[in-house]
Amino acid sequence: MTRPEPDATATAGRLAGLGIEAVIAPLLIRETLSVGLPDPAGFAALALTSANALLSLAERGVLDSFRAVPVFAVGERTATAARDAGFITVTSTGGTVTALIDQLAHAGLTGPIFYPAAEEQSADLARSLAPFGVMAVTARIYRMCAANALPADIVAELADGSIGAALFYSRRTAAAFCGLVADRLDRPAKTRLGVLCLSEQVAEPLVATHFVRVGLADHPSEAAMLALALAFAREPGA
Repeated sequence: MTRPEPDATATAGRLAGLGIEAVIAPLLIRETLSVGLPDPAGFAALALTSANALLSLAERGVLDSFRAVPVFAVGERTATAARDAGFITVTSTGGTVTALIDQLAHAGLTGPIFYPAAEEQSADLARSLAPFGVMAVTARIYRMCAANALPADIVAELADGSIGAALFYSRRTAAAFCGLVADRLDRPAKTRLGVLCLSEQVAEPLVATHFVRVGLADHPSEAAMLALALAFAREPGA
């Protein structure tokens, strides 16, 4: 499980419920940034492309002041995180940034949108929404830092086949994994290891580094990734 925390532990728990043992090794670590934040008053909506934004708003001590603002979340997992954080009006927009932009563009909002984003943004909401006459105010409030190494025991288990598959939810995580292990795994290990990915885009760094047992989720969601992991676990020889 390569996801950042707390998502890694949450997904590992869901896998355990399916009878799949997971080893957690987050490859990206969230760091909250001390940038200026706008006053919540006057915003018609809060756009979320990751639950990490909520964690960083909480660390900045301002989450309470935003709870009255309606939330538009990129998918159900992020929407659930918003509800768990105490937001009352939460809309899940289908699991993709494109769907989020489309819903915000046609929601009939009467004020600007606040977008607490990562330093490396998954989308430029302000630019995408401008043609629709919708203003988005972006604050880059956190960064995801790549891990410097994988634990030696995990590398050994990847090499000898004790770990059957690795799950990847982002292209950046996949690229970080390749950088850390590609030269430490021989061709048989790369051929044997299942690399289970949220999308083709996520899989691209793995394919380029000669991992060949690639699985793609049917759609970009946690449920689809769990289904993919379960299907892999049931394969002969998995």
